[in-house]
Amino acid sequence: MSPCAADSKLLLSILPAPMHLLAPARDRLVAVSARESYALGVATTLVECVPNFSEGRDPARVDAIVEAMKLPGVYLLDREMDADHNRSVITLVGEREAIQEAAIRGVGKAAELIDLTRHQGAHPRMGAADVVPFIPIDGVTLEDCVVMARHVGAEIWKRYQVPVYLYEAAATTPERQNLENIRRGQFEGIRDEIATVASRRPDFGELRVHPTAGATVVGARKFLIACNIFLNTGNVDVAKKIAKAVRFSSGGLRFVKAAGFLVRGLAQVSMNLTDFEQTPIHRVFEFVKREASRYGVLPVSSEIVGLIPKLALEQCAEWFLQVENFDSSLILENRLAAVTGGKMAIGGPRAGLIAGVAPFIEQLAAPTATPGGGSAAAAGGAMAAGLAFMVASMSRGKKAYLKFETQLSEAIARLATLREELKAAVDADAASYNLVMKAYKAAKELADGGAAIPAALRQAAGVPLGVAENAAEVARIAEQLRPITNPRMSSDLVTAVALARAALEGARANVEINLESMQQDAPQDAFIDQARQRLDALQSRT
Repeated sequence: MSPCAADSKLLLSILPAPMHLLAPARDRLVAVSARESYALGVATTLVECVPNFSEGRDPARVDAIVEAMKLPGVYLLDREMDADHNRSVITLVGEREAIQEAAIRGVGKAAELIDLTRHQGAHPRMGAADVVPFIPIDGVTLEDCVVMARHVGAEIWKRYQVPVYLYEAAATTPERQNLENIRRGQFEGIRDEIATVASRRPDFGELRVHPTAGATVVGARKFLIACNIFLNTGNVDVAKKIAKAVRFSSGGLRFVKAAGFLVRGLAQVSMNLTDFEQTPIHRVFEFVKREASRYGVLPVSSEIVGLIPKLALEQCAEWFLQVENFDSSLILENRLAAVTGGKMAIGGPRAGLIAGVAPFIEQLAAPTATPGGGSAAAAGGAMAAGLAFMVASMSRGKKAYLKFETQLSEAIARLATLREELKAAVDADAASYNLVMKAYKAAKELADGGAAIPAALRQAAGVPLGVAENAAEVARIAEQLRPITNPRMSSDLVTAVALARAALEGARANVEINLESMQQDAPQDAFIDQARQRLDALQSRT
């Protein structure tokens, strides 16, 4: 079936009918979504969302739910329906803000169309929109997805009065990390206990389920791989014994869920890998293969259910080919994307760290006006945010700092945004200077050319003003991290604070020099007073 199997004890990858009979229900929509103007574009953030809906028999209802989630910046990758489980799974990717809104609207449309009091199917369910996980893809972290999940959960209750539970990385208690614990008893059980059993209280909403849409689970998790291995035997007991050996809950591999089934006449070990980076797929395959040999059987084939990250296949290639000193940047397409996207220096990681920063340092040293102090200040602020982000990330989740998990998650999410804004300001500062020079040149050459000068100066002052404010916030967050993070990393925070304060001072100087020019060439511009008020506010906070 689909990656929704990842979120349940009953794996949807187990299809009760031959695959060729169910093929029409499985509908990948990359081409269709392109025709219907799903906007992928060049996103600075990319998040996957895989909402599971309790409807797998009425295509018109699923069509309506998909239609509700159509937004610019959201791209539909996959759509699957299963009539026996009476469940559908929609796979979306998109920009951070847009995909949150798409998920919220999908839940609302499901609540409008699906009545759980009349719903029957093999798959356990507690909501019309049963589970809505967010998965980081590019430019966002798992912690960012936690923040997104909490926002989406709050909005679902606010707009549709569907109570929401948070799970996996977004869970508010350890017991709610596992979806099965939340969904125990399904819709009917939660409906009967939500008002009287403390452990059933939702994270968002009142102590009552929606009368027909139930409750929804929203969370953040890593990418999950749903995979099945078929054995050359029809003895399902063998598959069940292997599944028991491989799954973590009965002493097997960490981050593996497994069950044994009879599918199309063959015994099948069906698995969900909840963290393939720590327990890679090739290791699981070899484990199953060795266990199978105990019973005199072998794997005859395997299948991936839904989508799989490229990295997982790269790990398999490294493992089975025994490639020495392998890293993903050796793959042509990866290197091309990283270099052209500015995420890697030419020569790759083997060129050393200096290869990534040397070109910028040389540009600063060149006898040209740009890049200058404003760009350097922005770069310093971005590095400060990066250091503080690293310290918070390495402390979050550790036993000694569990009581600070909420503060660390909030800091990580905010630092990620600040880092991106400061990085963008490196080029923006240089561009704003060039715009000022162009405006002054036009003033000399054209009769009305001077009209562009005030706007150009506003931008030239506005960019470093934003840098100064962001750098001040980075410094504040880094200071707040000191008592709640590993003390052995205190030197990294000291460096982060020093860089942030240097960025603040450098950016402030750039604001002042541009304001001086405005006082001469555009003395009546209201931006001058506004900028000075913001600078004064910064001074009072720092």
